[in-house]
Amino acid sequence: MYLFVELWKPKQAWLDLSTAERAAYFEPLGPVIGGLVEQGLEIIGWSINDAVTDMRGDYTYIGAYRMPNLEFAETFEKMVRSVGWYDYFEQINARGPLMAPPDVLGHSIGL
Repeated sequence: MYLFVELWKPKQAWLDLSTAERAAYFEPLGPVIGGLVEQGLEIIGWSINDAVTDMRGDYTYIGAYRMPNLEFAETFEKMVRSVGWYDYFEQINARGPLMAPPDVLGHSIGL
Protein backbone atom coordinates (compact mmCIF):
# COMPACT_ATOMS: atom_id res chain seq x y z
CA MET A 1 0.00 0.00 0.00
CA TYR A 2 1.08 3.57 -0.73
CA LEU A 3 0.34 6.76 1.13
CA PHE A 4 -0.19 9.82 -1.09
CA VAL A 5 -0.64 13.36 0.24
CA GLU A 6 -1.26 16.45 -1.85
CA LEU A 7 -1.33 20.09 -0.82
CA TRP A 8 -2.70 22.68 -3.22
CA LYS A 9 -3.80 26.29 -3.53
CA PRO A 10 -5.48 28.22 -6.32
CA LYS A 11 -3.49 30.08 -8.95
CA GLN A 12 -4.68 33.37 -10.39
CA ALA A 13 -6.03 31.49 -13.42
CA TRP A 14 -8.52 29.73 -11.11
CA LEU A 15 -9.49 32.92 -9.33
CA ASP A 16 -10.12 34.57 -12.71
CA LEU A 17 -12.78 31.97 -13.60
CA SER A 18 -16.42 32.62 -12.78
CA THR A 19 -18.08 30.33 -10.24
CA ALA A 20 -19.98 28.70 -13.13
CA GLU A 21 -16.71 28.00 -14.96
CA ARG A 22 -15.19 26.53 -11.80
CA ALA A 23 -18.20 24.26 -11.29
CA ALA A 24 -18.04 23.18 -14.94
CA TYR A 25 -14.38 22.26 -14.53
CA PHE A 26 -15.07 20.09 -11.48
CA GLU A 27 -18.19 18.38 -12.88
CA PRO A 28 -16.45 15.72 -15.02
CA LEU A 29 -13.88 14.96 -12.30
CA GLY A 30 -16.41 13.15 -10.09
CA PRO A 31 -16.75 10.13 -12.40
CA VAL A 32 -12.97 10.02 -12.92
CA ILE A 33 -12.36 9.90 -9.18
CA GLY A 34 -15.18 7.38 -8.80
CA GLY A 35 -13.45 5.13 -11.33
CA LEU A 36 -10.20 5.33 -9.38
CA VAL A 37 -12.06 4.44 -6.18
CA GLU A 38 -13.43 1.35 -7.93
CA GLN A 39 -9.84 0.44 -8.86
CA GLY A 40 -8.55 0.71 -5.30
CA LEU A 41 -8.11 4.39 -4.40
CA GLU A 42 -9.08 5.07 -0.79
CA ILE A 43 -9.72 8.70 0.01
CA ILE A 44 -8.61 9.07 3.62
CA GLY A 45 -9.85 12.63 3.63
CA TRP A 46 -9.73 16.15 2.28
CA SER A 47 -9.48 19.30 4.36
CA ILE A 48 -8.94 23.04 4.34
CA ASN A 49 -5.63 23.89 5.99
CA ASP A 50 -6.22 25.66 9.31
CA ALA A 51 -4.86 29.20 9.25
CA VAL A 52 -3.35 28.78 12.73
CA THR A 53 -1.56 25.46 12.16
CA ASP A 54 1.86 25.42 13.80
CA MET A 55 4.61 25.42 11.12
CA ARG A 56 1.83 25.79 8.52
CA GLY A 57 2.61 25.03 4.89
CA ASP A 58 1.45 27.79 2.53
CA TYR A 59 -1.27 25.70 0.87
CA THR A 60 -5.02 25.97 1.24
CA TYR A 61 -6.19 22.39 0.70
CA ILE A 62 -5.06 18.93 1.78
CA GLY A 63 -5.88 15.52 0.29
CA ALA A 64 -4.71 12.20 1.75
CA TYR A 65 -5.12 8.86 0.00
CA ARG A 66 -4.25 5.20 0.36
CA MET A 67 -3.32 3.54 -2.94
CA PRO A 68 -2.62 -0.10 -3.81
CA ASN A 69 0.93 0.38 -5.15
CA LEU A 70 3.45 2.65 -6.87
CA GLU A 71 2.00 2.05 -10.33
CA PHE A 72 -1.42 3.20 -9.13
CA ALA A 73 0.14 6.33 -7.61
CA GLU A 74 1.82 7.10 -10.93
CA THR A 75 -1.50 6.61 -12.75
CA PHE A 76 -3.14 9.01 -10.29
CA GLU A 77 -0.42 11.61 -10.91
CA LYS A 78 -0.88 11.30 -14.69
CA MET A 79 -4.65 11.71 -14.33
CA VAL A 80 -4.21 14.88 -12.27
CA ARG A 81 -1.87 16.32 -14.89
CA SER A 82 -4.10 15.24 -17.82
CA VAL A 83 -7.15 17.16 -16.58
CA GLY A 84 -5.20 20.43 -16.49
CA TRP A 85 -5.18 20.63 -12.69
CA TYR A 86 -1.79 22.33 -12.60
CA ASP A 87 -3.07 25.08 -14.89
CA TYR A 88 -5.32 26.19 -12.03
CA PHE A 89 -3.61 25.02 -8.84
CA GLU A 90 -0.12 25.18 -7.39
CA GLN A 91 0.47 21.81 -5.78
CA ILE A 92 3.05 19.70 -4.01
CA ASN A 93 2.81 15.94 -3.55
CA ALA A 94 4.39 13.42 -1.21
CA ARG A 95 4.09 9.64 -1.54
CA GLY A 96 5.69 6.46 -0.36
CA PRO A 97 4.98 2.93 0.79
CA LEU A 98 3.04 2.72 4.03
CA MET A 99 5.42 1.82 6.85
CA ALA A 100 5.22 1.32 10.59
CA PRO A 101 6.34 4.34 12.62
CA PRO A 102 9.36 2.50 14.13
CA ASP A 103 10.60 1.72 10.60
CA VAL A 104 10.36 5.36 9.53
CA LEU A 105 12.04 6.56 12.72
CA GLY A 106 14.73 3.93 12.29
CA HIS A 107 15.41 5.24 8.79
CA SER A 108 15.75 8.76 10.19
CA ILE A 109 18.11 7.57 12.91
CA GLY A 110 20.24 5.72 10.38
CA LEU A 111 20.86 8.70 8.11
